[in-house]
Amino acid sequence: MSRGLTRRRASDIGLAVLAAGLAVAFSGALATWRITAQGDRDEQRPADAIVVLGAAQYDGRPSPVFQARLDHAVELWHKGLARWFIVTGGKLPGDRTTEAATARAYAIDHGVPAEVIFGEDSARNTLTSMRLVAALMHDRGLRSAVFVSDPTHMLRVLRLADDLDIDAYGSPTRTSPVQNDPQLVAQAVIHELGALAVYFATGGELSPSVPEGSGQIR
Repeated sequence: MSRGLTRRRASDIGLAVLAAGLAVAFSGALATWRITAQGDRDEQRPADAIVVLGAAQYDGRPSPVFQARLDHAVELWHKGLARWFIVTGGKLPGDRTTEAATARAYAIDHGVPAEVIFGEDSARNTLTSMRLVAALMHDRGLRSAVFVSDPTHMLRVLRLADDLDIDAYGSPTRTSPVQNDPQLVAQAVIHELGALAVYFATGGELSPSVPEGSGQIR
């Protein structure tokens, strides 16, 4: 093989690597923009249910992240946007209660009637929660829901809801402590990028990896 041909092939490989790198960078930038844009959007409107995504709880006490989600979901329910209030989330080994039970108790303490609250109490990740919520909603003939979580979480939640045949709208909390810390926001965005990539590639869920100290476990 001539030196000229070798150089041309090396150049072609270099250009292919550069093009692939630029494509990955562009895709990452676009996904980051979409995560941010969806998190900035509040789509609250009348629906069949309000769904609050779980986060860490400490022996029945919601973490600051979870409380921010619950406060917003309860506020939406008191506005009369939906009849049903759906809670989600299981527990870690050694926990005495679940995220769903914690959310239920908190909502009742803040004026949501027990009889309108239902949900799933076994999931440990967003994908499983969403699948279980979809099954519960479909069994009850419910089609639409306003989903409440942190801003960085909303794009993935709504994509999953759409794939599960739910008419979904996002209403992120604005009081999460994560939003006050740029480093935690950046870590949450990176986690969402990874989770979305895994979901699109395999249909599965990224192993839990969350900002230290954030109280977010999704």
